[in-house]
Amino acid sequence: MYRKIMLFLKEWKESEHRKPLILQGARQVGKTYSLLEFGRTNYENVAYFNFETNPKLSETFAENVSPDYLIPILSHIAGQTIVREKTLIIFDEVQLCERALTSLKYFCEDAPDYHIIAAGSLLGVAVNRTSFSFPVGKVDMKTLYPMDMEEFLLALGEDALAEQIKSCFQTDTPMPSALHDAAMQLYRQYLVVGGMPECVLQFAQTKDYILVRHTQDTILTGYLNDMSKYNNGNEIKKTRLAYDNITVQLSKKNTRFQYKLIKKGGRASEFENAIEWLCLSGIVSQVFKVEQVKKPLENYRDIDAFKIYVSDLGLLAAKKNLDANDILYMVEEMNDFKGGLAENYVNVQLSINGYQTYYWESERGAEIDFIIQREGRLIPIEVKSADNTKAKSLKVYMDAYKPAYAIKLSARNFGFDDGKKTVPLYAAFCI
Repeated sequence: MYRKIMLFLKEWKESEHRKPLILQGARQVGKTYSLLEFGRTNYENVAYFNFETNPKLSETFAENVSPDYLIPILSHIAGQTIVREKTLIIFDEVQLCERALTSLKYFCEDAPDYHIIAAGSLLGVAVNRTSFSFPVGKVDMKTLYPMDMEEFLLALGEDALAEQIKSCFQTDTPMPSALHDAAMQLYRQYLVVGGMPECVLQFAQTKDYILVRHTQDTILTGYLNDMSKYNNGNEIKKTRLAYDNITVQLSKKNTRFQYKLIKKGGRASEFENAIEWLCLSGIVSQVFKVEQVKKPLENYRDIDAFKIYVSDLGLLAAKKNLDANDILYMVEEMNDFKGGLAENYVNVQLSINGYQTYYWESERGAEIDFIIQREGRLIPIEVKSADNTKAKSLKVYMDAYKPAYAIKLSARNFGFDDGKKTVPLYAAFCI
C-alpha cells in the first residue's frame, strides 16, 4: 500500500544535509513496514535491528557507541556487510536502548555517510521520562501517523476519485453528484476502518468489518499493555481511566475536556501526567483553546482549556464498540456522537498534514472547531457532521477577525460563497 512518507524518506536520502533520522509514531501505524519497503526499493541492502525482539543487542551499545566500534559488530549480527551510502541501517523499537539513541549523535558527527533510521513507538515517552542524553540537533525527526483519507482511497483502488477530489478542492467546483455520494460512502467506511495499515489492508482484501474490528481490538489491547509496561506504577490506573473517558467526552455537546468527568472530583493535578503520557505515546492529541487570534497562535493558548482527540478513527469506533452499520448509515441513535466523531476525523487529517490545531470561543459561547495557519494566514474551520449549513459561530468569528476566507467542512458538495470555502468531509486531506 502506498504511504506518503515514502516521498519524505526519498528527500531525506538525497539531502546533502541529511542526519540520522528518528521516525516516531504510535504502535501499528506502519513504521517498520514503511522503512523496510523504503530500504528494499532504494538501497542495495538493509541491516535491520530490533531492540524488542533481540534484547541482547543493547549489550553491544553498552560497551561503546562510536561508529568505528559498532559497524563491524552490527555487520556480523546482521549477517551482511554494512556499506556507506549503500546500506540502510534500521534501529527498531529504539526507545528500549538509550545508548543506541545516544549513538546517533556520533554517527552524525563522525560517520555521516552511513544512512541510519531509528524508529520507536514510545519515543516521546522515553525522551521525556528518562535522564539520558538525547542527541538534540544531531538528528532529523519525523512522525508517522495512521493512513489519511487519501491513502485509504488509494488502498481501495480509488486513484481516479482521489485525483478528482483534489481537483475540485483546488477549483471549488462541485463533484458530479454520483461521485460525491460515492466519496461520502467511502468517508463513512474510513470512519469504521480507520487508518491503521493492517486494518486498511484487511478491509481492501475482504471488505469484512468483523475481521477489521478484531484487529482493532488487538491493537487496543497492545496500547493497554504499553500503559502497564512503559508507565509509572502509580500512573497506570489513571492513564487507563483517562483513555477510557476521552471517547465518552467526545459524545458531549461541548467536547471541551473536563477532568471531573473522568471521576467525581477529578482534578488536573491528578490526571495531567496520564494525559501527557497518552499524548507523548501518539495515542491521542490535545487541541488547546486560543484566547486571541493572533500570530503566533501558540502564544495565546489557554493551557487549562483543551479538547482531546484520538489518533485513529477505527480505534475510536472499536473503543466505543460502535456497530459498522450504525456509522455507515449514520443512525439517529448516534446523533450525540456524530459531531465529536466528525471533529476527531478532521483533526486527524489536519495533524497528518502537519498543522498545529487550536479552537476558539467567544465570550457569548460562539465556537470555531479549528483554527490553523495555512499559507501564512489564520484560517477558521467549521465542522458539521451532516449538510447543515447554519454556522452562526462562523459569522461571529468572521465579523470579529475578518479572515481571508473560512473553511466549512460538511456533507455538502464543493463550493465558495460569501468568503466561505465549502469542502466535503471526505476532502479534509486536501487542506
